[in-house]
Amino acid sequence: MTHFKSHRRGLRPWPSVRIPAVIRRAGHAGARRGVTAPGKLKFMQETKPPEHRKRVRLVIPSRSDPFLRNFTELVGGPLGQRTAPGIVSPGFFTVERVLVILTVIAALTGILLKNFCRTHGWETPGQFYATCYSDFPELFRNRGLGDGAFPFITQGSFFEYPVLMGFIAGATALLVPGAGTGDPRVLGYFDVNATLIAAVWIVAVLATARTSRRRSWDAAMVALAPGIVLAGVINWDMWAVCLLALGMYFFSRNKLVLAGIFIGLGTATKLYPLLILGAVLLLALRSGRFRAILVTAGAATAAWLAVNVPVAAANPEGWKYFYQFTQERPAGYSSPWFAYNLVAGRLGWNPLEAEAINSLAMDLFLLACILIGVLALSAPRRPRIAQLAFLIVAAFILTNKVYSPQFVLWLIPLIALARPRWRDFLIWQAIEALHWGAIWMYLGQATSGGSTQHNIDMPYYVLAVVAHMLATAYLMARVAWDIWHPSYDVIRRHSVDDPHGGPFDGAPDWLRVDLRRPAASVVPWRKGAVAEGHARD
Repeated sequence: MTHFKSHRRGLRPWPSVRIPAVIRRAGHAGARRGVTAPGKLKFMQETKPPEHRKRVRLVIPSRSDPFLRNFTELVGGPLGQRTAPGIVSPGFFTVERVLVILTVIAALTGILLKNFCRTHGWETPGQFYATCYSDFPELFRNRGLGDGAFPFITQGSFFEYPVLMGFIAGATALLVPGAGTGDPRVLGYFDVNATLIAAVWIVAVLATARTSRRRSWDAAMVALAPGIVLAGVINWDMWAVCLLALGMYFFSRNKLVLAGIFIGLGTATKLYPLLILGAVLLLALRSGRFRAILVTAGAATAAWLAVNVPVAAANPEGWKYFYQFTQERPAGYSSPWFAYNLVAGRLGWNPLEAEAINSLAMDLFLLACILIGVLALSAPRRPRIAQLAFLIVAAFILTNKVYSPQFVLWLIPLIALARPRWRDFLIWQAIEALHWGAIWMYLGQATSGGSTQHNIDMPYYVLAVVAHMLATAYLMARVAWDIWHPSYDVIRRHSVDDPHGGPFDGAPDWLRVDLRRPAASVVPWRKGAVAEGHARD
């Protein structure tokens, strides 16, 4: 058959299109059921899967995220353009397997960035200029780990980290053959810890993916995060990140005891996972489901005590050292207080002492928590747990007297759950990478005694600290905006409430304060309050 297409010079033939017999037969059968015939354009545009197949609704970032969609042409366009996620089997390359592959590639990249130090040793100031500094070699040589001392177990040894992190540091030292603190053993200690961190990184990615449920691809933020690539092997923080990710996964599945256990173990590794209980408390107040906070906090306390009480009883001085060190230490690098003291020193002002910083940091953090609490209890719709967790941890980071480069790891899984927007995420990570480079250049100048001409000067380092703080504050503002205006929340656009919230998912309001109209507030002591809460939800 020959078709003709109108043209200003007349009619010209249009090449014929032969429809395969299989499609013709399918089209005729569909026509008998009221489906558009195959020869019509609608058949080509609206081909649908068989109705008897159950579609698994997956949120594909390359289709749903406008920023990410612009970068998919290199690989054939957005996922789902030539495939059918949730309908057609992906074969070997399932979502989780792809995430594991991406994490392995990122972990290898992070280790390669340390190759200068792996080859030439971790010596000052070269390790700063080569941006390959790690606490592993430093602590292995200077905390007795290379000489057989086991933190919190060996009497007379002191370790400036919580108990479970000390156990990890001591156990990994036992895996390094030989004796002493020579370069081969230092390298072996670094490689053992880097390998284990890659393993727990994978676990954190998978836990985040499963917590996200339909949005498992959001865990790619954790798998490919530049912040983890750059700072993942500086210290053991990734262990705490992994334990908290597991805790949030079990909480999303309503397994509160397991959630509390992992949160408690995370707190025994690094203190910040304890802050998640603040988010649980606020949501318990908002929904009236107090069992969630009682069970989770109880299990977390039991897990923390199980790790700490035996150590405190056997070695009280060693156990107290971490808390004494934290209280007495001055402002740490890259904290706002350290940046202030640098500026004050340049301008001739009086610097802030450790006691004053402790008081100011605590007051500002409590003020931030109060504001977050007001937001949680007055927002038109109950916030999601990941949103509140991110806000609380970010507030702690901004007000704390210490900000080590690896602290960025704490926020990455939380932002992937709270606000999976790739544009804002990558801008934030780029600024954190800028700060990461700035601190090593500053430390290189401080330890080498070289002239400013060949190093980064103090004002530029302070500007990098300020940029990091502003980027984090911007993310906090965006998350708070999503809480106050739920229509902007990308998670809730898909007719879900709080897929990470476990017992709070779908819960009506028990307590909600209406700041504009106090009479419209939902309060438990007013008759019909629960019914109003149901009506609002």
